[in-house]
Amino acid sequence: MEQHQQWTSVIKPKSSPFQLNLKEIWDYRDLLMLFVRRDIVATYKQTLLGPLWLVIQPVLTSVVYALVFSGLASIPTDGNSPFLFYLTGTTAWIFFADCLTKTSNTFVGNASIFGKVYFPRMVVPLSVILSALFKLGIQLVILILVMAFMFFVKDDAGINPNKYLVLLPFLIIVMAGLGLGFGIFISSVTTKYRDFTYLVGFGVQLLMFATPVIYP
Repeated sequence: MEQHQQWTSVIKPKSSPFQLNLKEIWDYRDLLMLFVRRDIVATYKQTLLGPLWLVIQPVLTSVVYALVFSGLASIPTDGNSPFLFYLTGTTAWIFFADCLTKTSNTFVGNASIFGKVYFPRMVVPLSVILSALFKLGIQLVILILVMAFMFFVKDDAGINPNKYLVLLPFLIIVMAGLGLGFGIFISSVTTKYRDFTYLVGFGVQLLMFATPVIYP
C-alpha cells in the first residue's frame, strides 16, 4: 500500500526569468535579517576601530583624492570644495562597488549553505544590498554633517540645495539595482569560471576612473 507523504515545500523550475516569487522571500524575512546581521558583524569582527571604518574609509579616500587630483593634477571641481566633491562621489561609489563585488560572490561564497538546506537563493544577495544600505546610511549622515558645516562656515563651498534632492532615494535604488543585477549575473558565471572573481575586483577599481567621481 502506498503511503502519501505531505511535503512542506515543493521546488519547481521557474517558467520566467522575471518570476521573483516575492512572497517566498517575505516568508524567509527572518533569515534575511540574520544574513544582514552576519554581513555587518563579520565585516568588523576582530577589528580595533570596528564600525568607525565606515567613516574613516570615505574620509581618508577623499583627503587623498583632494591632495592628488585637485592639488597635484589640478583637476577642477566646478567651484566646489575639493574635499566635499570627492567625499560625495566616494560615498556613492563605495555603495555601488560594495553591492557589486559582494553580490558577485554569492554562489561561490555560500556554496556550503546552498548545498545543505533549501531557502530562496535571492535572500543572500538581497542581504548584501540591505547591509550595504545600512553602511550607506551612516556615511550619508557624515556627508550631510560635512555639507552643513561647510554651508554655514565657507561661503565658497559651492553648496546649493535644490529640489533635485528628492531624487536621492531613486538614485540609491538605481545603484542598488545595478549592483544586484550585474552581481547576480557575474556570480552565476563565476561558478564555472573563477577568473571573474579577480576580474570584478580589478575591474571595479578601473571603472571608478570612468565615472565622475574624480572629475566634474
